[in-house]
Amino acid sequence: MKLPPNAIGAGAFAVAALLSILAAVWAAHAIESRSARAVRAALDQGGYDWAEVSVDGLQVTLTGMAPSEALRFRALTAAGTVVDGRRVLDAMDVVDPSALGLPEFTLEILRNGDGISLIGLVPSEDAHSAVVERLADLAGEGQVTDMLETSEHPEPEGWPAAVEFGLKAMESLPRSKISVTASRVAVMAITNSAAEKARIETQLQRGKPEGVQLALDISAPRPVIAPFTLRFVMDDAGARFDACSANNERARDRIVAAATKAGLAGKATCTIGLGVPSPEWERAVSMGIAAVAELGKAVITYSDADVALVADATVPQDLFDKVVGELESNLPEVFSLHAVLTPPETDQDKPEGVAEFAAVLKEDGGVELRGRVPDPLAREAVESYARSRFGAAAVYAATRLDEDLPKGWSIRVLAALEALGHLKSGQVRVRADRVIISGTTDQPDARDDVARLLSDKLGEAQKLQIDISYVPVVEAEVPVASPEDCVADITAALAEHKIDFEPGSARIAPSANPTLDAIAGYLKDCADAPIEVAGHTDSQGSDEMNLNLSKARAQSVVQALMVRRVLTGNLTAVGYGETIPIASNDTEEGREQNRRIEFRLLTVAEDGTVVPMALVPGPDTPRPLKRPEAPGAETPKTSD
Repeated sequence: MKLPPNAIGAGAFAVAALLSILAAVWAAHAIESRSARAVRAALDQGGYDWAEVSVDGLQVTLTGMAPSEALRFRALTAAGTVVDGRRVLDAMDVVDPSALGLPEFTLEILRNGDGISLIGLVPSEDAHSAVVERLADLAGEGQVTDMLETSEHPEPEGWPAAVEFGLKAMESLPRSKISVTASRVAVMAITNSAAEKARIETQLQRGKPEGVQLALDISAPRPVIAPFTLRFVMDDAGARFDACSANNERARDRIVAAATKAGLAGKATCTIGLGVPSPEWERAVSMGIAAVAELGKAVITYSDADVALVADATVPQDLFDKVVGELESNLPEVFSLHAVLTPPETDQDKPEGVAEFAAVLKEDGGVELRGRVPDPLAREAVESYARSRFGAAAVYAATRLDEDLPKGWSIRVLAALEALGHLKSGQVRVRADRVIISGTTDQPDARDDVARLLSDKLGEAQKLQIDISYVPVVEAEVPVASPEDCVADITAALAEHKIDFEPGSARIAPSANPTLDAIAGYLKDCADAPIEVAGHTDSQGSDEMNLNLSKARAQSVVQALMVRRVLTGNLTAVGYGETIPIASNDTEEGREQNRRIEFRLLTVAEDGTVVPMALVPGPDTPRPLKRPEAPGAETPKTSD
């Protein structure tokens, strides 16, 4: 069937129109895709990933929540660099600044030998100035680098207490970094010794404000131990360390494990320090401890690389030879072993037949010297050393001369007196075959120090009996003033000299500085007591003006106390205006009495409100005061 010419023409036209439409749709889609990709790439490159892109033909629409008006504008500009700016439609929103919340206040203080650096955000310019002024005094000749910023937002609860605590911590740590927020204080520091580290950690834990988290990272340099000493004893009293040294935590743990396996009971302390004679210290010590355990009753002493093993007389000779042979063969090459099997005791060796020197250190610091010395020169040397070590007035000497004493007796006596100086109280006895020291000390490392000293002065093989107990010093609690006492002291100071202001102003007169200094001293002893700082005026002027002036004056007092480094978080400034006179307003003298600042403890009334306590009419009759209404409200005047 042959189609008429008109039909063929119409069909060709329809096909051409369809192809044109498809081409147009494809072209529009291609343009939209390229535009969207180009704008998306420009936004991502600028960091505006919060913006969304949609394209409708030639029109590009940006949506999303911009963090700020400036960033919204920058996103529009970035899109306009890849497409015609007239094609970009802005449909973005901007975050409401009021919904962002308060800024996070932080204070970071770095202190070293060059000075002090500050960085962070603090609530006000007054707080900023107070911190800088205080640290400038602490830095002395060092420089204070101030990079603090301020914000006039209200300070968060706990901020003043946290800052004060951080500043106090900084005062005792010359090499430290203190990070402060309202709820957390982090302390990183280096101290001079382990004892100082422990003292400061205890001090900071005790002084931490309530509600503030404390993070401590305080380190102390490892001491140099010379000689590097370890002494392990097994006798009728059991197994114990007289001295223990290790070069690292791993070596310490392995040494303690070896001692525990040998029969050591309870917790053992081992000083970690520098000066180890060999990297194989821990292996050599563990072998020696195992040898002592096998002998049953013996003492092994390591002084650097010199090792002395002294076995008790009850140890069989064959066992002694076997243990010593194995230990000598297996010790690391650098170590040298000297082993002794104590001979059986004879009648001549019994204590009653042995010459002795004794020194007794009493609780009051007095020292008694008794027993034998070889000659007058040795006596003079011993007494002179004792007087120089313990004080001339503290030494009582009653020694006698004995020419038959063993060689080296004077050296042993002087070493014993030096060891006695490590005790708080106790005694030391020197005999020909041993040195015996016993007593108490308040230094945790004294036992190690005594064993190290005697081994170094007298030799590793010297027979020692060390019975030293560590008794920590109990710090006496400083009596804390009660809140009532604080307020009573402040009231007495105000009675002696009131806080004066310039006429009609909240500016404190210079004459009030001594009174403010005294009040600041009292408040530092009761920083947790809730106290109201109340401002009062006379009746001259309008009620509203007097109310505002009295509150401004109370706030000025709180600010002045803050400058004096007082924690003011517990102080509440309130203005009462002229509503509570204490004298007649009809005379100048009465009006002068009514213009005053008062400090009162806060208490909770029966209805649950916090109110100040007034003691009227007598000191034992408390009565809550009623606070005034807001400015502008009707406040009845009183005449009492």
